[in-house]
Amino acid sequence: MKASSIKSELDSYASTVNEFILRSLEGKPKELYQASSHLIRTGGKRLRPFMAIKSCVMLGGTVKRVLPAAAAVELVHNFTLVHDDIMDNDEMRHGTATVHRYYGMPLAILAGDILFSKSFQLITFNGRKVGIPDSDITNMVAQLSRACTEICEGQATDIGYASSRKFPKDDDYIKMIRRKTAALFEVSCALGALSAPHHTEEDVENLSSFGRNIGIAFQLVDDLIGVVGDPKLTGKAAGNDIREGKKTYPILLALKSAKGEDRDKVLKVFGSKNASNADIKEAVKVISDIGIEQDVRNAARKHTNDALKAIEGYDDSDANRSLQFSADFVVGRSL
Repeated sequence: MKASSIKSELDSYASTVNEFILRSLEGKPKELYQASSHLIRTGGKRLRPFMAIKSCVMLGGTVKRVLPAAAAVELVHNFTLVHDDIMDNDEMRHGTATVHRYYGMPLAILAGDILFSKSFQLITFNGRKVGIPDSDITNMVAQLSRACTEICEGQATDIGYASSRKFPKDDDYIKMIRRKTAALFEVSCALGALSAPHHTEEDVENLSSFGRNIGIAFQLVDDLIGVVGDPKLTGKAAGNDIREGKKTYPILLALKSAKGEDRDKVLKVFGSKNASNADIKEAVKVISDIGIEQDVRNAARKHTNDALKAIEGYDDSDANRSLQFSADFVVGRSL
């Protein structure tokens, strides 16, 4: 499957998930629900619900049966985005104003809360409607609540890194993104497996492993894009993560490799929000010339290989192949 094909499939399922979510985010006060659906309406790949759907279908389930769980993980994802934008004081996402910028801080906080609570409502009430047994619903709620806790822990660890003068070790950084980012990919696949009518504990473990490793790979590539990504594709200023002083894996690699004047050029603008565009551009060039892109993508590829091993024992179905191709998409993407 070509990159264009997996993107087309992602778009198709994104439309299905979006319609389901938007129907679920209707109520009064109207402005509260408009705020909660703001980011949903502005776009997004819907990779997490896609993986939930394919995990379920690979085990013999249907899209209808897994749709509540797939929508639930996307609501949690958007909940984290709303609150991340508040914490980072970001004004733009997906090419439009962030929720707190558009609707104001109080309503944005409530919008995030609605997204969080609605995710569990979808699993419990809507899960029963599609025939998922109460025992599996209980397990799904436990899995999702644990993932939400890990996401918060990972975010707090990342904030701690930002406020410290020290740079984290590579292993510590991977542990952080394992919680902050990969936890939601992991639970997406776990909920997909639990939505299938005939699943085993081993199935849930295997697909959880798949999602966890894909999530780590996703964040590594996301970090790379944040440093050397093309602004025309990302919609963000070049070297945005350098200016923000984010201690991401590519920056850790770059500072290890850069010497003398080159290292000084990076450190000069690192965490300096007032740095000139010319200096940022110079720092980005230094990092690009070092050649860390291949190193980061290789590190991501290691995790996608581990992900693929977790599902290699299953039949060569369309759903299995879609999960495999999604791994290639994650490593090769440029935005």
